[in-house]
Amino acid sequence: MNSSILSIKNISKSFAKIDEDSITHAISNINIDLKENEFVSIVGPSGCGKSTILRLIAGLIFPTMGEIFFENKKIQGPNRDIGMVFQKPTLFPWLTVKKNISFGLDINNEYEENKINEMIKMIGLNDFANDYPGQLSGGMAQRVAIARAIINNPKVLLLDEPLGALDYFTRMNMQDEILEIWKEKKQLIIMVTHDIEEAIYMSTKVYVMEKNPGRIKEEVKIDLPYDRDRTSLEFVEYKNRILNLVKF
Repeated sequence: MNSSILSIKNISKSFAKIDEDSITHAISNINIDLKENEFVSIVGPSGCGKSTILRLIAGLIFPTMGEIFFENKKIQGPNRDIGMVFQKPTLFPWLTVKKNISFGLDINNEYEENKINEMIKMIGLNDFANDYPGQLSGGMAQRVAIARAIINNPKVLLLDEPLGALDYFTRMNMQDEILEIWKEKKQLIIMVTHDIEEAIYMSTKVYVMEKNPGRIKEEVKIDLPYDRDRTSLEFVEYKNRILNLVKF
C-alpha cells in the first residue's frame, strides 16, 4: 500500500496553440509523492507550470502523459476531498458572504451556524457577513474564497497564490490562520506562491521549478520549528538558498 495520499507519476502537460499551429510544453516529467500533514509550496518563475500542476491535481484538466493518484485511486475529475482556492476569487455574486462560505456545507447537508460564524470572524468580515461580493474589495473577496475552501475540511487543499491580493498585515494574519487550521486538521496543503519568504514561513518543504518546459529543479526541506522567526539566521539562509535556485 502506498503511504502517500497524493502521488504524481511522470506527469507532462502540453497545450495546443490553435492560432499558431504549435504546441506549448507546460510541464515535463513531474514526480512528487506527498503525505498527510505536509505543507508544500511550489515556487519558480512565471510560466513554469506551477498553476498547471494544481489544476491537474484538482482534476480540472488532464495530463498529456503520466497519472496522478489520490488515496491510491487515479484522479479522473474533481473530488470533494480536494479543495482549491484560485488566484482570483470565484464567488457567487447572488449570494452573501455568509452564504458563499456555507455553500459547500449547504449542498452536503452539513450546515453548522457556529462553524460558519467562527470562519467569518477568522477572516475579519463580521461586519460584512450579509454583504454581496460586488460590495467587497478584492482582498476581502479572496478571504471569503479561502474561508469557503477551508470550511469544507478537504483532505487536500490547493492554494494558487491565495494571499497575493491581501494587504501586508492581513496577509501575515491569514498565513498564521491557515497554519493553525493545517496543524489542527493535519491535511495536505499545496500552495503556489511567488513570495519565497511566505513559502519558507509556512512550508515543510518547497519545490523550486524551472521553465521551458516546467520541471522540478530541487526539493528544499524546511527544517525549522513553528512558529518561525523571519529574521533568524537559519530563515535567511533558506531564503538565500531558494533565491539562488530561482531564475525569475
